[in-house]
Amino acid sequence: MLIAALVIAALAAVLHVYIFAMESLWWTTPRVRATFGLSEADAQTTRSLALNQGFYNLFLAIVTAAGIVAWLVGSPAVGAALVIAGVGSMLAAAIVLIASDRTKASAAVKQGALPLLALIALAIAAL
Repeated sequence: MLIAALVIAALAAVLHVYIFAMESLWWTTPRVRATFGLSEADAQTTRSLALNQGFYNLFLAIVTAAGIVAWLVGSPAVGAALVIAGVGSMLAAAIVLIASDRTKASAAVKQGALPLLALIALAIAAL
């Protein structure tokens, strides 16, 4: 179950790298504007906010990846702490998103499903 948990956590990290790219690199492109329901003017106005938010997602992915690596090279306590901090923060961000704006429920589920599954799998592995 541990391997499954780490694979799911890795997938969550990859997803958050993609979110980083959308928010920090591609925010004003037509495809990303359509994904987030933004006009060109709104995308330009919120560009610096999205850049910052994207880097938060990248840092969560890095923490999670570092935890996976630490776990695999023989530091399970450090690895567990980092993976739980990373995916736990991803899940918390998804909860904040849905709590702050119910119209973003679909995005929150996409953002939070893998972290939630990773935490559940880690809990089962710890039994």
